[in-house]
Amino acid sequence: MLLTITNTQTPATDLGYLLHKNPARRQTFPLAFGQAHVFYSEARPERCTAALLLDVDPIGLVRGRKRPGNEAGLLGQYVNDRPYVASSFLSVAIAQVFGSALSGRSKERPELTEAALPLTAQLAVVPCRGGEGFLKRLFEPLGYTLTLQHHILDDKFPEWGDSPYFTVALQGTVRLRDLLSHLYVLIPVLDDEKHYWVGDDEVDKLLRHGAGWLATHPEREAIAKRYLKHRHSLARVALTRLVEDTPDPDATEQSHAQEEVAIEKTLGLHEQRLDAVLSVLKEGGAKRVLDLGCGEGRLLQRLLKDKSFEEIVGMDVSHRALEIAAEKLHLEQMSPRQRERIKLLHGALTYRDKRLNGYDAAAVVEVVEHLGPARLAAFERVLFGFARPRTVVLTTPNREYNVHWETLPAGKLRHKDHRFEWTRAEFQGWAKNIENNYGYAVQISNIGPEEPEIGAPTQMAVFTCGRS
Repeated sequence: MLLTITNTQTPATDLGYLLHKNPARRQTFPLAFGQAHVFYSEARPERCTAALLLDVDPIGLVRGRKRPGNEAGLLGQYVNDRPYVASSFLSVAIAQVFGSALSGRSKERPELTEAALPLTAQLAVVPCRGGEGFLKRLFEPLGYTLTLQHHILDDKFPEWGDSPYFTVALQGTVRLRDLLSHLYVLIPVLDDEKHYWVGDDEVDKLLRHGAGWLATHPEREAIAKRYLKHRHSLARVALTRLVEDTPDPDATEQSHAQEEVAIEKTLGLHEQRLDAVLSVLKEGGAKRVLDLGCGEGRLLQRLLKDKSFEEIVGMDVSHRALEIAAEKLHLEQMSPRQRERIKLLHGALTYRDKRLNGYDAAAVVEVVEHLGPARLAAFERVLFGFARPRTVVLTTPNREYNVHWETLPAGKLRHKDHRFEWTRAEFQGWAKNIENNYGYAVQISNIGPEEPEIGAPTQMAVFTCGRS
C-alpha cells in the first residue's frame, strides 16, 4: 500500500521538517501488522515527494488463529486485498509514523505547522464502498480537487461487476496536519471496515482528529457510522458530542450583536465598517458581490440601495440570521426585478461551495475571528483557493485597541465566541501568507479613531487578484 505526499512550494523540501523525516534517508518502522517504509522519491527545491509504503503481512495477521477444520475460512483471511489497498492499517501507520506531523508539531520549524501549502496526496489504491460519488462527497467539501481512476475487476468478465477500487489524488492548499487528519479519519470510512475492535476510545479519536471540520461536514453522519463500524450507540454518542461542542449559530449571532452594540456603540464602529467596505466595493467596480457571514443583512441593505450592484448574494451559517435578513430586506414585498438582484444562501464558509464561484468581490465583515485554526485554514482554501473573487474586503478587530474600553479587562476579547483577535502585526502576517499562498496582493488600512500606540479599533484588508 502506497501513500505519497507532494509539496510544490519552494523550498519544497520543508516537507521533511514537517514530517520529521530526512529526505536523504530511507527509514523503516516495525508495526504490529507489518512494516512501514518512508522514503522520498524526489527532493528538489521546487518539488518534494514523501512516500509511505506499507507492507502488511497477511500471514502474520492470522497467525495463531488456525483451528482444525477451518482451513477454508483461513484461506479467505490469507488471500485478501489488505496488503494492497488503503484501509485502517494505513490510518494506524499515519498515526504512528507521522504522529508529530498529525499533531501539528515541528521542533525545528514550528512556524511551518500553520502554513497552508500546495499539497497533493495520492493513494495508489483505495476501496470505496459507495463509489465515485461518495468519494467526492467526502473530500470535495473539504476543499480538495480530486483526480480519480476507477479500476475494473476484469474486462473479460463483465459479469463480475464494478470494482470498488480507485486510485485517488487529492490536491489542495492546506496545512499538512489537516491533510493527515482528513486521511486518518476518511480512509477507513471509504473502506467501511476496521481491522481492530472499536470501543469508546474510538469516539475520542474521531472527535479529536475531526476537530474543526467534522461537525459541519455534509456527510458527518455517514462518517461517524462507518468510522465506528456501524456501532450505532457509539455513533449516536459521537454525533451528540459534536453538536454539544459546536456553538449554536443562531444563539451566537444574537449574542454577538448584543455584545457588539454594548462595546462599540459609542464609536458607531459598525456603521464605519460598512461605509468603508461599501466604498471599496464601489471603487473597484464590482457588479456581482458576495457578503459572506452576512448576519442580519445590514451590508446587504446598503448594497441593494446602490443600483451599480447587479447581483448580490448573502451567505450565513445561521438560519435565524437569514430569516431576520429576509424580513429587514422586505424580500416578500420586492418587485420581481428587484428580487432577482439578491439571493440568500445557507452554508458554512469552511466547505467548498460551487455557488460562490465567479463573483467580482466578496465582503467578509467581522467573521474570521469566529473561526478556530483548522476552520480558518479551511476558510482560506474555500475563499482564496476555490471561489477566488477578484476582490476580497475583510475586516477584523484589532486586539491592541481593546485596552481603550474599560469593560474589557486585559486579555479579554470583544465577544465570547471570538476564537482569537489579531494584533496589527499578526494581521499583517496572516495577510502576507494569503499573498504568498494564493496569489493575491493586499493593502491594509484602519477603520475608526486611531491612537499612536494602539492603532484603530478595526483593521481592514483588501485582497485583489488578476483572475481573468
